[in-house]
Amino acid sequence: MAAGIDEPDRRGRTGLDRAGRDLTGNDDVRVTDVEVLSSDWYVLRKTTFDQRHRDGRWTTEQRETHDRGNGATVLLYDTERRTVLLTRQFRFAAYVNGHPDGMLLETAAGLLDEDDPATAARREAEEETGHRVGELTHVVDVFTSPGSVTERLHCYAGPYSEATRSSDGGGLAEEGEDIDVVELGIDEALAQIGTGIVDAKTIMLLQWAVLSGPFAR
Repeated sequence: MAAGIDEPDRRGRTGLDRAGRDLTGNDDVRVTDVEVLSSDWYVLRKTTFDQRHRDGRWTTEQRETHDRGNGATVLLYDTERRTVLLTRQFRFAAYVNGHPDGMLLETAAGLLDEDDPATAARREAEEETGHRVGELTHVVDVFTSPGSVTERLHCYAGPYSEATRSSDGGGLAEEGEDIDVVELGIDEALAQIGTGIVDAKTIMLLQWAVLSGPFAR
């Protein structure tokens, strides 16, 4: 008996070794085996597949994939004051890979869990920034790191104001979150791209905001 395969793991999941076995969208790829390496909170799999190359050759390949579920993120903006509302929190993965202190400025974001993407975006905005957002604009859905991470990130934007405030935000203490809410002028935020702001989803949404979004000229 193995957790996540024929008995539930800590999140109640079984059959995690079936992912990818029924894929039929690409005639040049045939999945032959899926091994679950870890299924603690996220799922790490090693998949073996046969692949036909452009010259007709078939080769056997293996890839490890990290399945953390899909997520949603939202850029909160105020067009009258020309500001955006971001979060600052500690990210160990960035810290261990060279970020000076691991404290990243980001748009509010989180996993979908059982919610649809728009509901998840509103949930994360309220938990992290303390603003209850109504109107949302769907910007784009992207794969965050398709070489090894399965996550599809649903990106939104929505207006905020003093009228949308419902709490101080800060995230959920029971989930270990300790989040600062940071308001920046859009020009200041853009100027920090690559230095103070190095999170990919945040950079993408800030650039969208001035190219074709609420701050486009």
